Amino acid sequence: MGDISVGMQTPLATTRADLPSLMPFMPHPIQTLKFAVLAGDYIGPEVMAEALRVLKHVAQLENFALDATAADVGGAGIDHHGKALPDSTVKLCEQSDAILFGSVGGPKWEKLPPKEQPERAALLPLRKHFTLFANLRPGLLYRELTDASPLKRERIPDGIDIVCIRELTGGVYFGLPKETKTLPDGDIQAVDTMVYKKSEIERILQVAITTARARKKKLCSVDKANVLETSVLWRKTVTDYCAKHTPDLALTHMYVDNAAMQLARDPNQFDVFVTENMFGDILSDEMAVICGSLGMLSSASLGAGKNSLGLPFGLYEPAGGTAPDIAGQGIANPCAQILSAALMLRYSFGLEKTAQRIEAAVRQAVTSGTRTGDIAFGKPSVGTRAMADAVIANLG
Repeated sequence: MGDISVGMQTPLATTRADLPSLMPFMPHPIQTLKFAVLAGDYIGPEVMAEALRVLKHVAQLENFALDATAADVGGAGIDHHGKALPDSTVKLCEQSDAILFGSVGGPKWEKLPPKEQPERAALLPLRKHFTLFANLRPGLLYRELTDASPLKRERIPDGIDIVCIRELTGGVYFGLPKETKTLPDGDIQAVDTMVYKKSEIERILQVAITTARARKKKLCSVDKANVLETSVLWRKTVTDYCAKHTPDLALTHMYVDNAAMQLARDPNQFDVFVTENMFGDILSDEMAVICGSLGMLSSASLGAGKNSLGLPFGLYEPAGGTAPDIAGQGIANPCAQILSAALMLRYSFGLEKTAQRIEAAVRQAVTSGTRTGDIAFGKPSVGTRAMADAVIANLG
């Protein structure tokens, strides 16, 4: 299985609504959880504060300590250090066992050159620096929140429960050459290069296989093999590898344009789908939209490196952005940030039961009626802190 699977046991999953664990549960709680806190911009610090409050509460309940150190990133990094990813922030992350990430960017920095803007100059370099090649994003919509989805209720009567596995460090985002130049005739040409190696495809496929085996043993590989050379290699590699190593899985292939349509038509026909970087970026955002609210969706980015505990070093962040239009109003939904913290406990600290405890508390709080404005459907809503209060109350 490559680096992520070292010491792997059968993944744990309490319900299909939980993102399945890729690492074994650690039977003895870790005494201290050491992680970097990169809250970012606009609503980032607001929701991060509530996630940390939830973590502190569960740490008291389960008798472990938090060693959480904050650092600037994104627009805050530009304002305070002159660049989106300060050297001091990278050093802190290197000395930590995980990164709990918020959101970066916004209108304040949009006039900067593209290479200096927070999203491009902070998050992508972090992924590359720590070889965070596997992005796991659950597309989860509770049945009680189906009204939040733009899809008709009859298409998703029981909500949505799927997982996107996105390759994160290859493809057109990182391929070289990447340049814009003026041609001899005066025209301007821009070049991006899409590159994939067989080893990179197999590496992300292994993560997808583990996830699929923990769920329904269904895996859909998404590509554009009728047009792109990289996708021809992608499809052949996936087909050959699965035939040799995972005949127990029901493997299908789908072109990316069809996959985009099928997600809108019948999302639950998928269970786990795996795809390359740019396709995964687009499809996972579509998945987020049909799941109703970005404020409910978490993600984990795992890599080849191990932390000091011998577990995967990872970066954990909500799927949404910085939402500058509501920043400072105390109304942002903190659930995605809280659920991202739960994923951090699961993958980088091996605390499966603790992660499940937080996930169950979020679900109970939301389905019992405590909701921020993005998921209230015209009913009374609560603010950011009150939403976290409800989660804490349900931790037991």
